Amino acid sequence: MTAIDTWIEHWAMRSANRTAIVLPEAELSWGEVHRRVGATSRALADAGVQKGDRVAVLAGDGSLILEVLFAVARLGAAIVPLNTRLTAAELAVVLDDALPVVFLADEQHAAVADQASSLSSIEGPVTVVDPHAGLADLAAGSSVPPRRGRPDDTVLIAYTSGTTGAPKGAMLDQAAIAANATSVVAMMDLTSHDRVLNVMPQFHVGGLNVHATPTIRAGGTLVQFRGFDPAAALDELAERATLGTLVPAMLVAVQELPEWPQTSFRRLRALNTGASLVPTSLIERVHARGVPVTQIYGLTETCPLALALPAEHARDKVGSCGLPGLGVEVRLVDASGGDAADGELGEIVVRGQNVTRGYWNQPDATAAAFVDGEWFRTGDIARVDPDGFFFVEDRRTDVIVSGGENIYPAELEAVLADLDGISEAVVVGIVDERWGSVPLVVAVRGDEELTDDDVLAAFANVARYKRPREVRWVDTLPRTPMGKVKRHELRR
Repeated sequence: MTAIDTWIEHWAMRSANRTAIVLPEAELSWGEVHRRVGATSRALADAGVQKGDRVAVLAGDGSLILEVLFAVARLGAAIVPLNTRLTAAELAVVLDDALPVVFLADEQHAAVADQASSLSSIEGPVTVVDPHAGLADLAAGSSVPPRRGRPDDTVLIAYTSGTTGAPKGAMLDQAAIAANATSVVAMMDLTSHDRVLNVMPQFHVGGLNVHATPTIRAGGTLVQFRGFDPAAALDELAERATLGTLVPAMLVAVQELPEWPQTSFRRLRALNTGASLVPTSLIERVHARGVPVTQIYGLTETCPLALALPAEHARDKVGSCGLPGLGVEVRLVDASGGDAADGELGEIVVRGQNVTRGYWNQPDATAAAFVDGEWFRTGDIARVDPDGFFFVEDRRTDVIVSGGENIYPAELEAVLADLDGISEAVVVGIVDERWGSVPLVVAVRGDEELTDDDVLAAFANVARYKRPREVRWVDTLPRTPMGKVKRHELRR
């Protein structure tokens, strides 16, 4: 196995003039992408990036994150893509953990990047990059640095908040990116003739590794939107795309368009969904239009594909997240870590080359995340039918998956702990047709009188997508004999 940047080189040599990436403002050929990745690697090397270093990127969806990913792969370094929806204070926490040697931002996010940098302990200024030119205009020379990257080099550190609210950087090496791409290519029958729509943000492994890197691996054409526009997405899916992914909230938005009932899908051979529990009604509306809906189940730590529902089983296994991906092993375990009995619910655990090697700078969290040191614990509960297909019954006990974003209650509960008018409170997710689930505050009143608006206003400094929408006041919180709050009972 070679470094993943050789994928770009392969397709540039074979099909230099064929379109590789379609952006709103331009179409990039394989030859141009190869040139830009080479210039990016030179610019980063000139900036002092060496093997094992981190490069942070705060940018909207275009080609910059992809260019940096393949450039750091050549150097043996790692990219840290930052969530563009976080506040400067939230970003600073990640920066202090990752300690990147270089911090890149596009023009749209330059101001918040500067704020985050000033709040952190990292050294050096933020480098603002023109997204149309990439880092090509910053390269001091035209020569490309020697390839130092290896398959076992960490190439991506993807941050996800922990159950304590502290961010954790899942380390994914080049072999994991390659294994995941191979698995997705096999699941989707992805080839160089496919045109693939990607509307997912690239700071997520979903946006980066469900479609973007697998499409590049297969030599297809990646259509990369900047954000989600329901009308534009429907037009692309109807007229040009052969494959695409929409999370449930996006499916709702597309199906609400007046054009939906009359739209015919000329080339679309499958539409993928996932990121949260998917209502079967959303799936069946797409099936009624003659397009099979596939599903992927996975996490940041699995790069993400762990389970996938093939298109040929989309209709007879509606609601299933499918079978283990190519090269991926999946089991259900009971509370003791042994195999769950046939027909019984169990926790999903995953083993494979696609799985994270652990969390950056967090050995204790890494050890706790694995059964027997090799099976990654997802915390999600599933069952397996007689044909071997997995059905996820409950997402992680505490995590709220809203519109494809993970929201961790501990972070929000820390905000509530500072309010004098609340005796105790928890945050749980409640079902929402559009977003999958949304945060709800369940609180017991304290000595001071607080209104619902007072409580909700306390979340002004957290990212908008994390903010609870509603407050429910109760006399007491239900607890187990050990004193743990029964969150599942509250969600019901």
